[in-house]
Amino acid sequence: MLLWGVAREITQRELRNDSGEIMRQLDTGESFIVTRNGVPVGELSPLRRHRFVRSDTAVALFRHAPAVDLGKLRDDLDRVASQETSPRG
Repeated sequence: MLLWGVAREITQRELRNDSGEIMRQLDTGESFIVTRNGVPVGELSPLRRHRFVRSDTAVALFRHAPAVDLGKLRDDLDRVASQETSPRG
């Protein structure tokens, strides 16, 4: 299991030879840094499986967020997103 937010280092060879065990550890939440010749080349980390957030939780998270000025938002969007229907050249 991942301790203190530190991913365990494994070598490319360990990944190849022990992939089944590494996958099982990913299932339990462990993360890995893969190294080749001692140099970090990649990260393996479990996917977040609980993506659903209840509406009351979302409302609580945004309760103290600053208000959105819809006029300024629209101006910002108009500045960066063209409404033209002709192709860009």
